[in-house]
Amino acid sequence: MTTASTAEWVLVPDSPEQIEAVARQCRRLVTKRALVGAGVALVPVPGVDWVTDIGILMKLIPEINHAFGLTPEQVERLAPDRQLVVYKAISAGGGMLVGKLVTRELLIKLLKMVGVRLTTQQAAKYVPVAGQAVSALLTFSALKYVCEQHIRQCMAVARQLALPAPTETVA
Repeated sequence: MTTASTAEWVLVPDSPEQIEAVARQCRRLVTKRALVGAGVALVPVPGVDWVTDIGILMKLIPEINHAFGLTPEQVERLAPDRQLVVYKAISAGGGMLVGKLVTRELLIKLLKMVGVRLTTQQAAKYVPVAGQAVSALLTFSALKYVCEQHIRQCMAVARQLALPAPTETVA
């Protein structure tokens, strides 16, 4: 019997085929969730879609990390030399959400990076029917964009981990 505090062990995909398969699976999941977000954006109440977007990302980003074996708990289980590879790859690739605890504040910061789309989305809410359609389209594309960038960062880290472990040379 497992407890809620026990993290499920998922291996980092270690071949190009496995990495691509995980990425495809994550992209399908992102599309489904982005469609849900777009559906909520059709509701003509400003602000509801922002709350939904944050909620979707709060669940989706950790799921993507988990699929790639890159949650904070999973990274902690790696051998120290492999952890170093992960942290170097994250810092080199600018991965804000790879291997980290995802917080609401971190997601708001990330969404502000695509802020022009989201500001336009909120303004579009005030235009009947067509505005809601534009808002839904912008929500869908913003969620897809943010998640695609995250998937690419996870793929880059997984590719780095797939390389042979660094060897120590004794001088």
